[in-house]
Amino acid sequence: MLSGLPSSGPLRAEAAVRTGAASHEPGGNGSWASSTAARAVMRGNKGRDTRPELAVRSAAHALGLRYRVGIRPIPGVRRTADLVFTRAKVAVFVDGCFWHGCPEHHRPATVNQEFWTSKIQGNVARDADTNARLMEAGWRVVRIWEHEQPAAAAAKIFAAVRGGTPGL
Repeated sequence: MLSGLPSSGPLRAEAAVRTGAASHEPGGNGSWASSTAARAVMRGNKGRDTRPELAVRSAAHALGLRYRVGIRPIPGVRRTADLVFTRAKVAVFVDGCFWHGCPEHHRPATVNQEFWTSKIQGNVARDADTNARLMEAGWRVVRIWEHEQPAAAAAKIFAAVRGGTPGL
């Protein structure tokens, strides 16, 4: 750990940029990121327990749904769902608009465009492959965009898990 810097998260990344602590690595910033600042922002992004994911989980829980968090629905396949309903065999993914290429909100990167275009296309292809693998194994897949209202997303999940609309 760098002395005087938080141990992880966005504050650590921001502090590393401010102090220049990240610049000691080879190639200026030691990664494929276009700049030390870009690398710091990327390192600050969480892979789980994001604000949209927590909001959807809270709304689903309020409807009486109980689920497992961050597990692999199919053992041996390295694909982790955000919410998993094991008995109902429903896997829920809360996808970020940028990272998963939302047709409504995704805006292509202006810096390092070739890398990011390839990265997002790879994510979209992996999502499609994940959907196919899960459906082949008998699972239902629910994909929710981060911009969707949590209550509407929870209703969609409820319908997939219990086969109806909540409150009826």
